[in-house]
This record gives sequence, C-alpha cells and structure tokens, in this order.
Amino acid sequence: MVLWSAFLAFLILIIGQSIWSILLVANFKKGVTVPWSIPVMAIVLWLLWQYLGGKWWPHSTSQARHQLLRANSVPAPRLALAFVAGVFAIIALAGYWIVFFQIARTPPNVLPDLSKYPWLTIVLVLAMSSLVSPIVEEVGFRGYCQQILEREFVPQTAIAISSLLFMLAHANHGWYWSKLLVYFLVGIAFGAIAYLTNSILASIPVHIFGDAVFFTLIWRHDAARRLLSEGGADGWFWIHVAQAIIFTALALLAFRRLARDSTRTSQAMHATNSLIA
Repeated sequence: MVLWSAFLAFLILIIGQSIWSILLVANFKKGVTVPWSIPVMAIVLWLLWQYLGGKWWPHSTSQARHQLLRANSVPAPRLALAFVAGVFAIIALAGYWIVFFQIARTPPNVLPDLSKYPWLTIVLVLAMSSLVSPIVEEVGFRGYCQQILEREFVPQTAIAISSLLFMLAHANHGWYWSKLLVYFLVGIAFGAIAYLTNSILASIPVHIFGDAVFFTLIWRHDAARRLLSEGGADGWFWIHVAQAIIFTALALLAFRRLARDSTRTSQAMHATNSLIA
C-alpha cells in the first residue's frame, strides 16, 4: 500500500507538472509574450480534477476515484480555522527556512528569469504556477496517497509517510537537510489539515498561500543570506528565530482547536447516525 500510494501520488504530480512545463516551453520558446498556455492549462486542470474525482471511463473505478480525491465540502467556520492554522504554520516555516539558510550553506532554489516578459504575462504565469502545484500535489499526496495510507496505518503514521513522500518529491531542489526538513514539515501541516477536515478543499488554499509567500518573498532573497559563520547573528536573524517560535506556538494552538472541532463533529455525526438507526 505504501508503494501503491507513492506511485499514484508521483504519477499525478508528474502528469500535472509535465503538462504545465511543456505548455510553458511551447508558449515562450520563440519569444512569444501572449500567455495562451494559461487558459489551456486551466482546461487541463479541470479535466484532471474531473477524472480523478470519478468522471468518465472506467466506470468501475468511478466511486473509488471520487472518494480518493477527497474534495469534500467543509463548513465555513472550520474552513476558516483550517486556513488560519495553515497560515500560522507557513509563517513559522518561512522563519525556519531563513534561519536554516543562515546556519548551513545551502544553494538557493533556481528561479526562472521572467524579466524580459511584460508584467501582466509574469503575473498570469505566476498565478497559474501557484495553482498547478498546489492542486496536483494536494490531490496526489493528501487525496489519493494519504487516504490509502490512512486505511493501513493510524492517522499520524499516514500523515508522516505522505509527508516523507512529499519531501522526496521536492528533492530536485537539492539534497540539503535545511530544505528537505522544511518540505517535510510543510507536508505535515497540509496533511493534518486534510485529515482534520477530511478535505483537500481546506489544504489547497493554504498550499497556494505558501507557494506565493515562498516564491515572492523568500526564495528570491536566499542568495543574499549571510551565514552566521561569516558575520555572526544580526538583528534580522533573531527576528526570524522569534518568528519561527511564536508562529509555531500559534499554529499548534490553532491545530489543537481544529482537532477538537473535528472530534466534536465526528461525535455529533455518530450520535445522529445512532439515532437514525
């Protein structure tokens, strides 16, 4: 089951991201600045969502695909609480990322050079990129993969395994503990949200927020970060340490409240079902 869940997660990830990469190369390889790849990829995402959610052939797997997508509706208050918990986690992990970059020498993630394109094209490409990865990764890792694992393991183990696979999916950014640890912890946060709400509709917005924060505010400054061994700790280093600690505490409190809310909801549903029976 671990191997099967991993295979499905990586297959979904590779299909979604490969199509997006091919469209971008085809769109801009000859200096074309009109981003026709954006609406095409939007259609691809819709088709992928529909199929993985149970549409079309083979009909024998429709129900299983529908369940594995995990796109269940979430009450607005719980959705808002999940988003707050996720935002706190992202802010904390951004602090850890910056601190780790100053502790251990780590090459920055390679970002594409978009300076020669019109600003509207850049905004549209970044917006679509901030949709593609969150959607296919949440469907693959928190939908299909984690739910298969939850049938075999206790929730904590299922979340840990799916997060480890999620971390490995980002190993193309480099085999550096400072990066991989953050990716693993990000997977834990997203996995907890999906489990506690039983829906990737709660984890996708947090994932989009996280990608936007790291792409626009964190990664573009990583090359300029100074190691502690080269100049000691300045004020900004301690600010980021405080950021990591404070928002970790806030995230844990928010997740604890989300877990209590989830438990109360499950108990209420069980009581209702017992009365009906």
